[in-house]
Amino acid sequence: MEHINASDFKARCLSILDRVRATGERVVILKRGQPVAELGPATQSLARYPQLELEGTVTVVGDIVDPVVPEDHWESNR
Repeated sequence: MEHINASDFKARCLSILDRVRATGERVVILKRGQPVAELGPATQSLARYPQLELEGTVTVVGDIVDPVVPEDHWESNR
């Protein structure tokens, strides 16, 4: 994993981004010698719609159509 100062990253940003995309190697960006960010390749989603990635992650508990609060508690019915 390469480490690069923020000022060098700023000067060579586009070429570094191209290299990360091509090689998949991660780059740590330093500011005053301390790591502040890590740059890595973007993950490619195979789903056609982002919502499809959530499929199977939700459990429906109870009725999702009826109101949560009974009608006799509604202010509009008073």
